[in-house]
Amino acid sequence: MVIITWIVLLIAFLVIEFVTVGLATIWFAGGALVALILAALGVGIGWQIAAFFVVSFVLLFFTRPVVVKYIKPGKIKTNYESAIGKQVRIKEKVDNIAGTGTADLEGQEWTARMEDDAVTLDAGMLAEVVEISGVKLILKPLNRENGKEAMEQ
Repeated sequence: MVIITWIVLLIAFLVIEFVTVGLATIWFAGGALVALILAALGVGIGWQIAAFFVVSFVLLFFTRPVVVKYIKPGKIKTNYESAIGKQVRIKEKVDNIAGTGTADLEGQEWTARMEDDAVTLDAGMLAEVVEISGVKLILKPLNRENGKEAMEQ
């Protein structure tokens, strides 16, 4: 009877994983498989349950980050995610205090703000996108010369 229970759990976890494709229950299917093997070998129910939890959590905490990094199920990179790290040209002076600034990112005009409120950038200068906040590009000067010029203003 215990073997049937582990088989049912294993199948249930696999079906849920197949339906969701979210790397949610595959770890528990691994634990159920180990518990099933132990049950088939005649190991006591306490050890089976302990093995189920230990194997499930070891798989979850140690292999999930690696698997998610390479598989990323359903993860589609959006335009804003690809903008981080890109270079933009300032179209209108970026000044957080005054609340002004626009930048051109691949032909599209975005509202722009600086990462550091004390830094401003004039039109024509270059900056790097470090973050997206709502519909605003958060920028930092692209190089030290830009930063020095910006700090002097």
